[in-house]
Amino acid sequence: MSLRNPTQLNLRTGDLVEVRSEQEILATLDEQSSVDSMPFMPEMLEYCGKRFRVEKRADKTCNTITVMESRRIRDAVHLEGLRCDGSAHGGCQAQCFLFWKEAWLKRVEEGEPDSARSPTPSGPAHSSLRCDRQRINELTRRPEPSNDSEIAYRCQATDLLKASEPLPWWDIRQYLRDVWSGNVGVMDLVKVALFRIFQKTLRITAYRAQIRAYNCFQSWRGGTQYPYHWGTLDKTPRETLGLQPGDLVQVKSHEEILATLSTKNKNLGLRFDAEMVPYCGSVRRVRARVERIIDERTGKMITLPRDCLILDGVICRAQYSERRLFCPRSIYPYWREIWLKRVGEDHPQLGTNLSASVEVTQTPK
Repeated sequence: MSLRNPTQLNLRTGDLVEVRSEQEILATLDEQSSVDSMPFMPEMLEYCGKRFRVEKRADKTCNTITVMESRRIRDAVHLEGLRCDGSAHGGCQAQCFLFWKEAWLKRVEEGEPDSARSPTPSGPAHSSLRCDRQRINELTRRPEPSNDSEIAYRCQATDLLKASEPLPWWDIRQYLRDVWSGNVGVMDLVKVALFRIFQKTLRITAYRAQIRAYNCFQSWRGGTQYPYHWGTLDKTPRETLGLQPGDLVQVKSHEEILATLSTKNKNLGLRFDAEMVPYCGSVRRVRARVERIIDERTGKMITLPRDCLILDGVICRAQYSERRLFCPRSIYPYWREIWLKRVGEDHPQLGTNLSASVEVTQTPK
């Protein structure tokens, strides 16, 4: 059983915090390097003693392992810009948003100078710790049968079901927490509720006419077109652009992307999700090419056989995920090169899309 922080910080979006010292954090960990089954990972050690703002409160997350659902997490947040670099997990390139338990943080008052920080307590003797730095590194691997030579990794993503519990989509308390924490605004909640009502009416009235009316209204207000459309291909095409990090691209229109998708909305096995539709037409920079990631189900490293990219400022906002609304995990969706096109530095959208691509502030309509 893990040692709990005696007080809850009840952190909200924008709050300033300091990551506790390594010794303080080690004192909170159980034998599995966890607090409430959430692992503290070696990639997080470099942030000890540094200050950050809370980007999102992590009261919930999405289940990407078994079924489509939300999961309840307690006393945890995401900090601005802090993603796993995979250095202790075989070079995994998923760049997952790190979970920070409040037991690993302390509040910092606005304007408080460094010299005014309370001194770091020495903590218990090293020998009395349940987990040390060496143990944290050892626990990045799962114990596997001796006849299996392939490494199985352990991280926050693979252990997410252990660190959370099912959260029914209809539990209204989660949406109140979303607003209280600052994760979403009241108008965001209203817009999503109205969209869900609109979706329900599609089952009882003229489907195509309603979709056309919806798209006309969204075009008038500069919003996102109806995101649920399906491809028609049996065999999907491929296009190679040779894009590299830093390259400037424009996401193709939804119609152009649909022309590359199968009836399951996939291109060569990679799914184009409704959460990606708000970014259609926008100009972005390539953040990274993704070649290998950890399979969250098995912990095994998998190699992605074809082009797969992530774009700066382009994240899943869980606005269209019916059973995972407003998940704050901010996963990077993966993009095929055929869904993108190169543009020059003189592109007219350069000053608008890129200046608004900071994940903390940019919200697709």
